[in-house]
Amino acid sequence: MALLLLYPYYFLGDRKDFYSVLIDNCNNGTLPLRVSHNDTKINNSMLDFKTRKAICVIDLDTIMPGFSVTDFGDAIRFGASTAAEDEKDLSKVWLDMDMFKTYAEGFLDGCGGQLLDSEIMLLPEGAKMMTIECGMRFLTDYLQGDTYFKIHHEGHNLERCHTQMKLVADMEAHWDEMKAIVKKHCKNQQ
Repeated sequence: MALLLLYPYYFLGDRKDFYSVLIDNCNNGTLPLRVSHNDTKINNSMLDFKTRKAICVIDLDTIMPGFSVTDFGDAIRFGASTAAEDEKDLSKVWLDMDMFKTYAEGFLDGCGGQLLDSEIMLLPEGAKMMTIECGMRFLTDYLQGDTYFKIHHEGHNLERCHTQMKLVADMEAHWDEMKAIVKKHCKNQQ
């Protein structure tokens, strides 16, 4: 178990220079604060029973100032992963690039051209940030005695943490492809 605890510690430490990227971009004006949901999983949308089309967003208690890219990012973390959030077999965990592309196109279409090009180019960073953040939250809860997230067995939050770290690693492996997908949607191709 000690080795399993060291893995996230080193993984997260190796990425410490990344953690300020969104705040840095906000501070320099390339990432504006917007109204954000902050829990943009598919299960926070109500769908019409017959058409299966989204009719409204629910779980509105998390709405506050935030970033468009983190709303996108949480949707990617949850919806474009090939595995459940607590998959034990990490060989089953990766980022489905077709789903990433579909999410990006749908998200940007839904934003109706209101996002800055600089914001669009930060969508991959939003996905990576929200996945790392969630992994950190699972690890923290595990280390604090599993008091926040509901668990179903001993080590459940540690498994969730490992799944998120594996998803981050796969995002990093597909980084250039993710950036190319979102770049196509910029008004001024960079």
